[in-house]
Amino acid sequence: MIDITKSAAWARLETLQAGLRKTRTIDLFNAGPERAAAFSVEAAGLFLDYSKNRLSADARAALLDLAGAAGLESAIRAMVSGEKINTTEDRAVLHVALRDFSGRAYQVDGADVAPRIAAERVRMAAFARKFETGALKGFSGAPLDTIVNIGIGGSDLGPLMAVEALRPYWLKGKRAFFVSNVDGQHLADTLEAVDPATTLFIVASKTFTTQETMTNAQSARAWFLKQGGAEKDVASHFIALSTNEKAVTAFGIAPENMFQFWDWVGGRYSMWSAIGLSIALQCGWDAFEAMLKGAHRMDEHFRSAPLARNMPALLALIGIWNRNFEGAAAHAVLPYDQHLHRLPAYLQQLDMESNGKSVTKAGASVACATGPVLFGEPGTNGQHAFYQLIHQGTDVIACDFLAAAKSASPLGDHHEKLLANFLAQTEALMLGKSEAEARAELSASGLSAAAANALAPHKVFPGDRPTNSILMERLTPETLGALVALYEHKVFCQGVIWGINSFDQWGVELGKALAKDILPEIARLGEKKSPPTAHDGSTRRLIERINALRAAKEE
Repeated sequence: MIDITKSAAWARLETLQAGLRKTRTIDLFNAGPERAAAFSVEAAGLFLDYSKNRLSADARAALLDLAGAAGLESAIRAMVSGEKINTTEDRAVLHVALRDFSGRAYQVDGADVAPRIAAERVRMAAFARKFETGALKGFSGAPLDTIVNIGIGGSDLGPLMAVEALRPYWLKGKRAFFVSNVDGQHLADTLEAVDPATTLFIVASKTFTTQETMTNAQSARAWFLKQGGAEKDVASHFIALSTNEKAVTAFGIAPENMFQFWDWVGGRYSMWSAIGLSIALQCGWDAFEAMLKGAHRMDEHFRSAPLARNMPALLALIGIWNRNFEGAAAHAVLPYDQHLHRLPAYLQQLDMESNGKSVTKAGASVACATGPVLFGEPGTNGQHAFYQLIHQGTDVIACDFLAAAKSASPLGDHHEKLLANFLAQTEALMLGKSEAEARAELSASGLSAAAANALAPHKVFPGDRPTNSILMERLTPETLGALVALYEHKVFCQGVIWGINSFDQWGVELGKALAKDILPEIARLGEKKSPPTAHDGSTRRLIERINALRAAKEE
């Protein structure tokens, strides 16, 4: 494996960035009147304008050379052909197969997995249609109309994000709740809002051993039995999304109500599998299938488009430019659509769990910065919160702005004002405002020269803050699927260029292992525990204080 930072393309990019350091982005527009058209691309119902990055045509060409040096095109072929590119876990990475309706074969260990995917999809569709029509009955004889999805990580973030995004497609009379946190308050608050006689619990855990998920599932089961359900009723009120049939059956779930997915489906890429069943139940099977097909459209573009016109690859390369050459350590995703309010949280896992790595696939320390810190909030809320730092802070933060030209809920001139802000923010971040411009504006408003001089430095905007604009006609299941697939492939491309494995997540293991050791040392309420010994001084004292507080009698 090559060290990409030693490639000729990397050196060329460093030289080009040094040359652009004193260039304003607006100067690139002035020098090339067709820049907006030349620095944009369209695919699968999405339009990407990346012209407001301080990126020249020469730098873009060098980024494409960098992709070539990293073997990006062959890496794409390896992923979609079922090669075990997740090398540390010896697994294929085939989430693209889950949304392919073409009949194309996908080989894993010499066997075509496409028929198994299609068969499981048929089972999911049949179950979803029964739920939609009221054919699934609870212990009282009433139709089940409420779902509680119990999962964590990829078994929660993706389905929750999609259900919220597709709110206009919700089936009438159906409700969905999502429980992930092992904090009992999350489950307790949810149980207060549901009727046990009409609630279907979805337990989403590949191994059926995930601590947080199974703790919540067991508590939900105990609550259900206390609220009128009998042991035999568990089979009709609980379903499992898992591969562990023995544990699922022991829980009381009927084997026919266990929906499978496979080890080549990574958790953060799993909502296209049975993990997405909550989406199908709340929004209807047709909407879920449309979302799959929208993602497949982006997959087909990703497979076939040359890198110079390949939307995921270009978005990845722009991110490489901003992270490694422009010095942007953070990336904001800013959806100007309230229904996408959970998208940044979903993308945090997708990006930061995938590319938050400091070791290459070969086991060496990486020679460059990898995944950025990702955050976000819907516009215009974020404008009244953290945009201050993006505009005038000391660090460069790259931003993706997302919007739909048409609203799912037209109301007065709300959407026009939303879009005006969407457009204004990217323009302001690029143009900025000089001290001379600020001083002139203040003087024109009637301030004295002394007052204008004093205030002007505070009203300076550096500008040249990099942004991408992603636009769609409207947010539909199809465009949502394409949007998520776009980001999935972007993350993969960046991992290839950085030489890291984007499909493992060993960084989550250490804290979980230590928590198991600490758990027996935490006193139950009213108990006293012996002082812990096998910890550092801070952790030991914190355990002692927690136990003292928990043992104290209530006033």
